[in-house]
Amino acid sequence: MDRIQVAIIGSGNIGTDLMMKIHKKSEHLRCSVLVGIDPASEGLALAREMGVATTSDGISGLVEMPAFQDIRLVFDATSAGAHAHHDRVLRECGKQIIDLTPAAVGPYVIPVVNLDAHLNAPNINNVTCGGQATIPMVYAVSRVATVHYAEIVAAVSSRSAGPGTRANIDEFTRTTADAIEVLGGAQKGKAIIVLNPADPPILMRNTIFTLSDSVDTDLIAESVQSMVAELQTYVPGYRLKQELQFESVDTPVRLPGGATATGLKTSIFIEVEGAGHYLPPYAGNLDVMTSAALKTAERLVELQAEGIRA
Repeated sequence: MDRIQVAIIGSGNIGTDLMMKIHKKSEHLRCSVLVGIDPASEGLALAREMGVATTSDGISGLVEMPAFQDIRLVFDATSAGAHAHHDRVLRECGKQIIDLTPAAVGPYVIPVVNLDAHLNAPNINNVTCGGQATIPMVYAVSRVATVHYAEIVAAVSSRSAGPGTRANIDEFTRTTADAIEVLGGAQKGKAIIVLNPADPPILMRNTIFTLSDSVDTDLIAESVQSMVAELQTYVPGYRLKQELQFESVDTPVRLPGGATATGLKTSIFIEVEGAGHYLPPYAGNLDVMTSAALKTAERLVELQAEGIRA
């Protein structure tokens, strides 16, 4: 299968890491253009060294490039605010988009949860780094028990959080919480992100709490372990930090929105070590996000090729 040509908008940490992943790992994609807005961007300099065409004139510069005509897929690794404009321009040009911002313009896709569900959509949203790391765990619980409430806390090294990530904090919490319900299956969800300035930098740590109907804890443990193994097929540094913790909740607790519930509290602790394609391994938050975007795009191309052969 010939590789399809793609462009990445955003020459910061996420966009540059994705470019390196495509270069090192992809069987079906070739990054033809990296787009930025800062001519002195480290990402743009690295792209030029790799023979990737660049522009520092944003999406307008991309559209004007001769290579744009051959681009079939565009990744947006900028910010939620910028994505609305990018989406309008790219749709008018007939380009499919994989959105790595929390703009949530298109339907949510987390590979281990619903990879094939929306691959024909003009805009596919990969939720957030915290969502990619934690929502599969909520889903793992919800497929064996009704989840009344789920709360996630994603702690990442501040060194791995560039300007785009910092600008998206509010959108991160809203989009992740919504996706906890839409994809994770929780009746109510909440998301928190922590930028940890520790030196040396910490690996990405994620804590997931669920309150579900009471079921055999072995069912939950087996479902979680199975989901971890699936995630490790494309994020090798994803792992349980310790054994699951269970607590019976017999006294009704009040949930956000005013409802009350009893049942089983499950605590799941996840660590994500990055592959080090661009930033050091502490940037697992980048790795889980760019790995998910690559997985989504690879599957999209595979299905399109199967459709052509059929």
